[in-house]
Amino acid sequence: MFTGIIEELGSVHSLEKNGSGVRIEIAASVVTADSKDGDSISVNGVCLTALDVTVNSFSADVSQETLDRSTLGNLKIDSPVNLERAVTPSTRLGGHIVQGHVDGRGKFSSAFENGGFWTVRVCFPEDLAQYLVYKGSVSVEGISLTIANLTDEYFEIAVIPKTWELTNLSNLKPGDEVNLEADIIAKYVERIMRERAGASNPS
Repeated sequence: MFTGIIEELGSVHSLEKNGSGVRIEIAASVVTADSKDGDSISVNGVCLTALDVTVNSFSADVSQETLDRSTLGNLKIDSPVNLERAVTPSTRLGGHIVQGHVDGRGKFSSAFENGGFWTVRVCFPEDLAQYLVYKGSVSVEGISLTIANLTDEYFEIAVIPKTWELTNLSNLKPGDEVNLEADIIAKYVERIMRERAGASNPS
């Protein structure tokens, strides 16, 4: 589990075909400081298992299913990636509960700057609409963000200067895909409501 508070902006060092998937090596120094092989690290919002951990890099195997569902298949050498270590019992939950299980791909639409703060617009797939609410939480590229405006096709998020500086949001161009994960609480509520509706309306 993660909190959506990015610890470091790493970069892709190498990409190698590995069976039906890919092995990715990422240059990093903060998240590797106390990590070991087998630990979970969020890469652009995708939970990956760290391998070959050194003081300045780690590797991870990415399955074909993950490549299909997320934007990791779009990465290239030197691509910037948002990194976060999994939480521990003593970790501050500064953002919201982020599992690292991407629900779908959104599209970066635009970003407007106002006094150092940024308003970012992201278009989302239709099947995520039921989990998004005004002032609710959403993970974009692994970043815990609050929805400041919501329509049927896109949401807008307010990004503080520090988040803009320390994540890959500033590298995005209109049309770029981004990993989206809805709030797990919203997904549980939707499931409960759906089952209750089915129980009260038997066929």
